[in-house]
Amino acid sequence: MPDAPLTPPDAPTRPFTREVHGDRVEDPYHWMADKSDPELLAYLEAENAWTDARTAHLAPLTEALFEDLKARTQQTDLSVPTHVSHTDGSHYWYYGRTTEGHEYGRSCRLPATSRDEIPDVTQPPADEQIVLDVNALAEGHDYFSLGWAQVSPGGGRLAYSADTSGDERYDLFVVDLASGAVIDGPIEGVGAGGAWAGDDWIVYVRVDAAWRPHQAWRHHIGGPETDALLYEEADDRFWLSVDTSRDHAWVLLDLGSKKTTETHLLRADNPTGPLRCVQPRRQGLEYAVEVAPDALWILHNDGAPQFALSRAPLEASGIDEWQLVIPERPETRLTGVSVYASAVVVEHRTNALSGIAILPRTPSGELGERVELTFDEALYDVGAEESPDFDTDRIRFGYESLVSPPSVWEYRLDTGERRLLKRTPVLDHPVRGAYDPSAYVSERRWATSEDGTRIPVSVVRGRDVPTDGTAPGLLYGYGSYEIPIMPYFAMSRLSLLDRGFVFAIAHVRGGGELGRPWYEAGKELSKPNTFSDFIACARLLVEEGYVARDRLGAEGGSAGGLLMGAAMNLAPEVFRAVHAAVPFVDPVTTILNPDLPLTVSEWEEWGNPVTDPDVYACMTSYSPYENVAAVEYPAILVTTGLNDTRVEVTEPAKWVARLRDRATNDERRPILLKTEMVAGHGGVSGRYKAWKERAFELAWLIDQLG
Repeated sequence: MPDAPLTPPDAPTRPFTREVHGDRVEDPYHWMADKSDPELLAYLEAENAWTDARTAHLAPLTEALFEDLKARTQQTDLSVPTHVSHTDGSHYWYYGRTTEGHEYGRSCRLPATSRDEIPDVTQPPADEQIVLDVNALAEGHDYFSLGWAQVSPGGGRLAYSADTSGDERYDLFVVDLASGAVIDGPIEGVGAGGAWAGDDWIVYVRVDAAWRPHQAWRHHIGGPETDALLYEEADDRFWLSVDTSRDHAWVLLDLGSKKTTETHLLRADNPTGPLRCVQPRRQGLEYAVEVAPDALWILHNDGAPQFALSRAPLEASGIDEWQLVIPERPETRLTGVSVYASAVVVEHRTNALSGIAILPRTPSGELGERVELTFDEALYDVGAEESPDFDTDRIRFGYESLVSPPSVWEYRLDTGERRLLKRTPVLDHPVRGAYDPSAYVSERRWATSEDGTRIPVSVVRGRDVPTDGTAPGLLYGYGSYEIPIMPYFAMSRLSLLDRGFVFAIAHVRGGGELGRPWYEAGKELSKPNTFSDFIACARLLVEEGYVARDRLGAEGGSAGGLLMGAAMNLAPEVFRAVHAAVPFVDPVTTILNPDLPLTVSEWEEWGNPVTDPDVYACMTSYSPYENVAAVEYPAILVTTGLNDTRVEVTEPAKWVARLRDRATNDERRPILLKTEMVAGHGGVSGRYKAWKERAFELAWLIDQLG
């Protein structure tokens, strides 16, 4: 083996000047935009070697944390079986299995004689059929990820797509489930997702050079026809996705930008027929369609920033035919709807908590009084699971909290009765013993940002951890795209809590925790609010004694990595260590280049710096890469993937190189870059590999925060 490096890599520089709106910027690391450049690959390998050398002492702690995860996780496990009625008259229970020692799971099914009694399949029944064995498919690949896997409406075929590099381009196959033989494919280089149109046709998506899903194609399984283009989206702001209605009668083509959506319907029994637009796009109008056998149910923001629910005839083709069912509530963001014969199930978020409401339906279709599901814990996350059967008399929902492992519940639509179907087990730890949720405290605190806005913070700690300003802590944040970070459970987090850490989530503006206005207040020219909110949450943890002033860490990924970089530039003294995963840290360069993946569609999130000098000035004011200063930064661990198409490896590589140039850190506060050479935006694939990666990240944080 080569000797460990004694000094960090020194990235080569090449002259490059960017001039936009009269602003000249020298960017000596612009050359890293060419991911095929051998010098870049050599630099990434050198950074990996340096990181390995600087973290070699963490091997025992990393292994201990990995063993923690393995010990607490029921590695041989199964999901709750779900009943599915197929169009050929067959009925099956579908479920997933994981097996100790295997990286991936298997999808299985069992013939059903009743949909009321969930079968016990702890031991595989004799007539169990393996629908998809992901371990077998992944064999021989360093990386493997499914993009789409769905059984045909009649139950006889399976379509699935697979990515073996992490670049989110998939190969699509069709399998005959009776024989297990591949009967069609590969259809190479498709996008994620797909839809069945009957049992003989599928609709799949292709992406353009910028990785934007822009085309829907129709494919006749085993047929002599060449594939036909069903729809092509010319507007670079819009992404295309496809889905199937729950009764398999319709294929939905959904088109969406950050501010506008449009849905087209195709009859599944006439896949070569015409598309019908539910409502032509109108700038600023967003809507999502639930197709029931008797009507269209439409969640939309027409005159309702927090969204409302309307109903329209099945054949409707314009907003004039929509009839309001649930009006907007200013304090509640409606997020989803599922319609059944006997009820309408509505999901929402209120005051940074998710919720489920049930509206009974009479035989004539009228809606009854709203029933809100309630829960005992102050902080939690809950979400309805769609039943594949329109005529069901029960639904399922998932529940978890900062201290409660994920659980699956059944709710009877006719009686309101609840039944626990499964709770994710937390196995006894060989040293720390049985998991006891009451040994931990979770609570909501409120920080005050610099403009006076109150920012919710979700906090969890061991009950015996004092709030006297001595504990180490980790603050997590994201704050973009209206994506909420809810109070979720994480098995790996127990290893922090049991070592005396405080963990907190900053629900900053730009996320969706408090609805659409909360999101709007943290995007485009208001984006700086996201960063000041996060710093306010960090200071709250210190001021209220949750965390020691010199023991606070921060973590975020992707757009959350941008948050990490911007917050460090604004207040480097607040944090002792930061983990930035696949960080979006050179936003100006990226958003200025419309040829890069995602760029044009991102203009409605960040603004368009190409045409708008104010947006350009705003983005340059907070860009982590452009604002690195000659100050002492926290210790920094940057993790990324070579094949990431969402945040290209160029960005974290440039950022680390510039931090090395300017930061005044000594060896106690290292700046490290770790690149997975066969992975994408989601990191490594396979659960054990992912656990090992997480164990390393936590070991580094524990080592820095002590």
